[in-house]
Amino acid sequence: MGIATMASAAALTLVALTAVACGDGGTSAGGPKELLYWASNQGTSLDHDRKVLEPELAKFTRKTGIKVKLEVIGWPDLLNRILAATTSGRGPDVLNIGNTWSASLQATGALLPFDDATLAKVGGRDRFLGPCLAATGAQGKPPAAVPIYGQAYGLYYNKKLFREAGIDRPPATWNELIETGKKLTKPGQWGLTLQAGQVTENAHHAAILGAQHGARFFDGEKPTLASDPAADAIKQYLDLMQVHKIVNPSNVEYTDTAKSLKDLADGKAAMFMNQASAGSFEAVGMKMDDLGVAPIPLPDQPPPGGRRVNSFVAGINLAVFKNTRNLDGALEFVKFMTSTEEQALLNKTYGSLPTVKDAYTDPAFQTEQVKVFQGVLSGTAEPMPQVPQESQFETLVGTAMKSMFADVASGRTVDAAQIKARLAQADQQLAAGS
Repeated sequence: MGIATMASAAALTLVALTAVACGDGGTSAGGPKELLYWASNQGTSLDHDRKVLEPELAKFTRKTGIKVKLEVIGWPDLLNRILAATTSGRGPDVLNIGNTWSASLQATGALLPFDDATLAKVGGRDRFLGPCLAATGAQGKPPAAVPIYGQAYGLYYNKKLFREAGIDRPPATWNELIETGKKLTKPGQWGLTLQAGQVTENAHHAAILGAQHGARFFDGEKPTLASDPAADAIKQYLDLMQVHKIVNPSNVEYTDTAKSLKDLADGKAAMFMNQASAGSFEAVGMKMDDLGVAPIPLPDQPPPGGRRVNSFVAGINLAVFKNTRNLDGALEFVKFMTSTEEQALLNKTYGSLPTVKDAYTDPAFQTEQVKVFQGVLSGTAEPMPQVPQESQFETLVGTAMKSMFADVASGRTVDAAQIKARLAQADQQLAAGS
């Protein structure tokens, strides 16, 4: 998912040079019998996650005799907590990471590599979905983690508002999105809601639309953000508010998903592009019969070099700190959490997608909504850049876009040349390691 405040390259370098000592789960003559697990916030609240996970952890304890101490950490804090743990020497044995951080955290050397022998201990490489496994670290290196929750972006829409406007299907192309948004924009209602104030959401859409325009943000590990395709892609996204005026300018204050979810549920907006689950909408009062989902639209005429991409390979990975004092127990826990039974149960609960193939036999993953996301994840999604600078890329691009949305909301015009200049500045910061 990658929803967090990103740390600087300097911090990552410091981590790489610091000895790691984790797994404060307690020791005995036979080694520690307790694991510390940092879980990411997947549900409607941290308390919701504890209620979901604690029965499953108790099940693991009954099977193995290993207790699991659980701490659920919110996304704004998770990455910084991980980096602080690796520098302080006090941290978890097993932890969830946003899959977009995989290469960045892999570069620190703090995570256990899942080479073929290690993968065999958790059931083998072939159990996992290929696109999800591709988002676990730099190409050519053993994965830094294994996927646990799969996600993809989609276009959620309010069917009731569509019916009232006489619109019988969701838009499939970008021009159709704009036309549909205009038909659905009227006093008290907007065609589309965006998290324009959230750094990572902005960066994710830059990556998705950048791929549609043919942008490549890195050449190997060299940053190449300042390209015409990248500037055009970001302007296309800004223009939903700036030119087409189908997004409420107050969306610049939307720094979390909840406000956009609520806008769709309350009929204040008709569409929302996100990786949220249906359960998240239900939690804010959405009438589920009125909730539709479709792939994010593709270009009407793909630009030269444009790729058929309408999502990045989103999701959560499960990692092990390399110097855990209970490596066998940690791998046993990874095997348990990625087992067919647990994959079906947990992903059903959270509304995410299983990352192992066998879990899809469960009827819960045969619905039309799930099939939309399965199709996207398997056919039109690509990983975020799997480079050590990925987290800094998200921070720099997402922050620049947040600032540009603020300019638009204030009535100032943002053109492609200005966007390219901001991207050139980000290239310099990435190259300088800041």
